[in-house]
Amino acid sequence: MTDASTHLNTGSHDRPVSPELSRFMAGAWAATPLPDSARVPGHDVTPARRARLSARFPGERLIIPAGELKVRSNDCDHRFRPHSAYAWLTGLTGEDQAGHVLVLEPSGPHAHEAVLYLRPRSPRAGGDGEFYRDRRYGEFWVGRRPDLAEAERLTGIRCAHLDGLGSPAGRDAATDTELASALSELRLVKDAWEVAQLQLAVDHTTAGFEDVVRALPRALAHPRGERWIEGVFGLRARAEGNGTGYETIAASGAHACTLHWIRNDGRLNGSELLLLDAGVETDTLYTADITRTLPLSGRFSPVQRQVYELVLAAQEAGIAALRPGASFGDFHRAGMRVIAEGLAEWGVLKDAEGDLHRRYTLCSSGHMLGLDVHDCAKARAETYLEGVLEEGQVLTVEPGLYLQPDDETLPAELRGIGVRIEDDLVITANGARLMSGGLPRTVSGIEEWMGHLLEASHPATP
Repeated sequence: MTDASTHLNTGSHDRPVSPELSRFMAGAWAATPLPDSARVPGHDVTPARRARLSARFPGERLIIPAGELKVRSNDCDHRFRPHSAYAWLTGLTGEDQAGHVLVLEPSGPHAHEAVLYLRPRSPRAGGDGEFYRDRRYGEFWVGRRPDLAEAERLTGIRCAHLDGLGSPAGRDAATDTELASALSELRLVKDAWEVAQLQLAVDHTTAGFEDVVRALPRALAHPRGERWIEGVFGLRARAEGNGTGYETIAASGAHACTLHWIRNDGRLNGSELLLLDAGVETDTLYTADITRTLPLSGRFSPVQRQVYELVLAAQEAGIAALRPGASFGDFHRAGMRVIAEGLAEWGVLKDAEGDLHRRYTLCSSGHMLGLDVHDCAKARAETYLEGVLEEGQVLTVEPGLYLQPDDETLPAELRGIGVRIEDDLVITANGARLMSGGLPRTVSGIEEWMGHLLEASHPATP
């Protein structure tokens, strides 16, 4: 080994390695093999997924990269998450997958062989010292990788060294629109294993919302209470899974009128509402996506209740429209009809016709859910947005009203109130099952739930 080795990701402050140290580091290490029984989660379902993709592109080489590390600052990278299509096809979800590539090689007129090109565990003896010198990939820096044989047992896929990949011609999921669309469309209907993972994500998210309510007294006392809320939920997400499935929205007061408020730097006011939109992502990378709008005092004021109950009625109408064979857009249209009629009853709109209600709703009221929070987004419009619902699809229903604080079309008492109610549902043979029913949605249910959690965590002194 030379001190001028340039292919290792060593830092500018690393000290040179002497020949003596190199020899000393190369020996006297005990064997640490992975158990022969170790398998990736979903090991038994990924072959069928690869077969379905193979059938869509007979005779063509298909390239599905995990993605590359991206620099956050200087020599620090962002935390890595493999591309969802790669994870779906391999079952590999760890941070050690950066740079790896799955290739489906044509092996006949209607078949492919899957080959996984990866960076295997570096040798301790006879190598270049990567295991202790390389800051980006070295085992002593970022953790152990499997060797090729271990990776084959883990995944059930033939594995080869990444150096042997070269620049193969073929359809690349990172750049080929047709392949990217197919990979999204194949994921529209979830198998039973995926539904179970999503339910696990929902259950952990439910626990995270309970944590938040228990933490409200401390959050209310902090000058950046929104960020305290974000941190409390993030602890649950990291303790139970991979982390959050998307940036948590902890929006209090008028911040709730900003759809994707993720600054979360505001103070909480006990007279206002908190819109919390958050989801735990499991270790298998399936995420929940739930929103509750909570009164920070524990009780809705009359005007808060008025807005909340209109949004809830819209959500109930949307959920009632979910069934196999229904148009994907039916639930949105059902909910928006309720919103428009309510705004007309309030005198905010002259009538419920047209689309003027969109000034106050801003966006669609639901999306597919799975490995991505906005799942299957590359699917063609005719199979998703203009398609029909099928048993096994998982989606959100999330109508909202965002009554901007400076909107002069509104009476003063309504301005600055933002309400969204979002739940996760799986389409069943006869309708839809509410996966997130562990969290209350009604006004009375929320008030009772919050009161119980706050009393249990801060009992009154005798």
